[in-house]
Amino acid sequence: MSKFKELINSETPVLVDFYADWCSPCKMMAPILKQVKDSLGNNIRIVKIDTEKYPAISQAYSIRSIPTMILFKNGEPTWTTSGVMNANQLIENLKYYLN
Repeated sequence: MSKFKELINSETPVLVDFYADWCSPCKMMAPILKQVKDSLGNNIRIVKIDTEKYPAISQAYSIRSIPTMILFKNGEPTWTTSGVMNANQLIENLKYYLN
């Protein structure tokens, strides 16, 4: 958990994708997140957290459904969404928090 806290405690916003290997919608997010990263570049970091390998982190942030994404800035959650979202939607939502 302390490594995770270090990871999200960054001036560069960090989008954390909470997922599980067995989750079909989670698998759909992988290419979407790549598009987001390609579009936003160094303005954002994207991290994937397997909810089954890291249940303490999932519990700490009350992850009840997957995929869930939380955007952190300076260690604080600033935006949360659950479910599959297309790349353009996700980029537009994130841009608001990146400026």
